[in-house]
Amino acid sequence: PPPPVVYFRYTDDTLRELAKKLKERTAELKEKAIDPYATSPEVTPPVSKSCVFLSPDRRYIAWLTVVAVAYNYNVWFCPARLAFPYHNDTANRFWIFFDVLSDVVNVVDIIIWQPRLQFVKAGDIIVSDKVHYRKSQRFKIDMASILPFDLLCLQFGFSSIYRLNRFLRIESFFEFSDRLESIMAKAYIWRVARTTGYLLYMLHLNACAYYVASVHQGLATTTWVYDGEGTAYIRCYYYAVRSLINIGGLPEPVTTFEITFQMANFFIGVFVFSSLIGQMRDVIGAATAGQTYFRASMDGCVEYMNTYTIPKLCQNRVRMWYNYTWAAQGMLDESELLDKMPLVMRTAIAVDINLATFQKIALFQGCDQQMLVDMLLRLKSIIYLPGDFVVKKGDIGKEMYIIKSGAVQVVGGPDNSIVFVTLKAGCVFGEISLLQSAKDGGNRRTANVKAHGFANLFVLEKKDLFDILVHYPESQKVLARKAKPEEKPKGMALFGQKPPTPKLLKAFGNFRKGGVMDKLKVKPLH
Repeated sequence: PPPPVVYFRYTDDTLRELAKKLKERTAELKEKAIDPYATSPEVTPPVSKSCVFLSPDRRYIAWLTVVAVAYNYNVWFCPARLAFPYHNDTANRFWIFFDVLSDVVNVVDIIIWQPRLQFVKAGDIIVSDKVHYRKSQRFKIDMASILPFDLLCLQFGFSSIYRLNRFLRIESFFEFSDRLESIMAKAYIWRVARTTGYLLYMLHLNACAYYVASVHQGLATTTWVYDGEGTAYIRCYYYAVRSLINIGGLPEPVTTFEITFQMANFFIGVFVFSSLIGQMRDVIGAATAGQTYFRASMDGCVEYMNTYTIPKLCQNRVRMWYNYTWAAQGMLDESELLDKMPLVMRTAIAVDINLATFQKIALFQGCDQQMLVDMLLRLKSIIYLPGDFVVKKGDIGKEMYIIKSGAVQVVGGPDNSIVFVTLKAGCVFGEISLLQSAKDGGNRRTANVKAHGFANLFVLEKKDLFDILVHYPESQKVLARKAKPEEKPKGMALFGQKPPTPKLLKAFGNFRKGGVMDKLKVKPLH
């Protein structure tokens, strides 16, 4: 056919490109409809907001400690230097040295550390992006905080008022506080110390304000102002403590200025002190929340036992279980904590604790590794008290046990006084009964096992195992072969793997005819 007539080349090319893209998109959507696991052709929408992210690296936290010290140097000493007469020819050289040192710390943090922080954007972890930091609000605040207003001292005289912009870096202190809490085993200690520091700092500012007010009124001019004797800062801080905490016994203000200042002090003191006391209560309450829950649970159980007149011996054992469980693991049920974690975290914890032990169990050797991981997630932790029977001979076997800590003993004889073997942490028992059928009593316990001291055991139930094996048919076949008892000739179980010799069989027959085995009530092992 003759070629088509094109009147507008640009329009024709545009339409052809659009038709090509629509065909490609249609093909991708068809593939998606056929294969539900195919990647969607939709483009991820851009995310404007991103959050700062960094793993709890102790090196960075150590550097934040230095930054926090530099920040506290400015916020504590700048008001004191501004209020009290601490500037003179001898002290100024030291002030200049520490001022420059704190500024160097801030500059290094802004130039080297902050641009290298990781952050999350659209789900991706960005390792280092200087542009991201420079466009952030924090960068603008950081730059404003290090503006060298100190150079004005060359024109107007040496004063710490030109360093008040250093207070803007308060976010660095809060970042240090949050990251320090994330690595501390007992974070409430730092929270109490931080709240106490807030209180001391408010008293510090009030002491500075009182000295400035005294200078404004004139030192020693009235009974209310500072009289100029002793160490000025200590005397003013003592006044601030008694004023803000409303202890009483303060000198009466005389002038209108003094009365107004004292009234403002009382109002601020009531507000600040009540806020800090409430915050301290919350910190201590959060630190003892677990202990409070433990006590409430134990008291409720004791009240229940008293209501139904449970014997004292049983009550004492229940109390012992509560006390030991709380002392050993800090909680009554570990599953309450693990259930709040995502599956990948629970799996990682379970693998670290028990996978090596599971791989050593002869019954599970040759099975799928993922099946073992699924089994680990079904384990339940149970604590047994000294003398508790874990299993008893003749019971139906529905669980297998892994010793997490402590020890158990296989016992027998009269009153179970004979100890055949002691199993310690890492040992496994009861695994064969998981696969033995109830036919001919194959799933009956064959021995008594009791706890020797306190024993913490992991338990895997038969129902959980069967639920897992549905998804692993090959492993199910492996376990089925191992669960079948091997047929042995009569006498093999007694004399070992090798067939007994005629001489040994004759001696064994005389031994049985003599009635010795009947008197001992011993049955042949076969």
